[in-house]
Amino acid sequence: MINWTHWHNEPHLIGGLILLGWLYALVTGPLRDRIAPGAVYPRAQAIRFYLGLIVFYLSVGSPLDQIGERFLLSGHMVQHQLIMYVAAVLFLLGLPSWLVAKVTARPELKTVFGFLSHPLICGLIYTLIYSVWHVPALYDWALQNRWVHITEHVMFFGAALFYWWPILSPSTEFPRISYGAQMLYLTGVVIAMTPVFAFIAFSSDILYPTYEYAPRLFASFGPAEDQLMGAVIMKMGGMGVTFIVFVIAFYKWYQASESRPTSPKKPSA
Repeated sequence: MINWTHWHNEPHLIGGLILLGWLYALVTGPLRDRIAPGAVYPRAQAIRFYLGLIVFYLSVGSPLDQIGERFLLSGHMVQHQLIMYVAAVLFLLGLPSWLVAKVTARPELKTVFGFLSHPLICGLIYTLIYSVWHVPALYDWALQNRWVHITEHVMFFGAALFYWWPILSPSTEFPRISYGAQMLYLTGVVIAMTPVFAFIAFSSDILYPTYEYAPRLFASFGPAEDQLMGAVIMKMGGMGVTFIVFVIAFYKWYQASESRPTSPKKPSA
């Protein structure tokens, strides 16, 4: 059964998060004047960044990880939603533009970043990584091998950074796309993600053996119900977040169009 008091404290997890937090504190604190003379401490962004690290730890270090790894596909899907739609968003929103510019403004990297930050490429990377990892053999391998599971989660986080970049980019060299383009981009990714949802939701078989033979936490909640619930969480979680961001983009697009000055009409002859 689940050990509700078990929290992961492995050196690679705790040490990695502490290292990221320490590096962020270093470059936004003592090294800030060297990187961006005159820049003020990004307090609001720092809060978001550290909240992102906390959410990431809660998703992979709390008992939720044990639930998703050993018992419930639906629990695993909740874990993935936290990584991709909360931790990754907070991480990007926590990066000051002057800090990102130290990488994106390098002339030798501009071509690479220009290609990788294109919305089509960002959406393709996200869709491919997320879909391929849900192939039954790969997905169940991750459940059986701790290091493969870690690799899966790191790749999900990285893919989410690509997904959100066109909408939340902190870079002045490769800025966010227009609001109209954001709406098209979000719609396109939702459509592209439909096949993996349909594959899981409408399968007549239990796709992942780990969950098929896992101890049942609830007598009336079998592997078939769990698989369907996992697919629903995947789709509804993604669509829910997408809908919120779509509405925000539409509202800002509408505001921008309303505030745009109109040319005066020519007087009739």
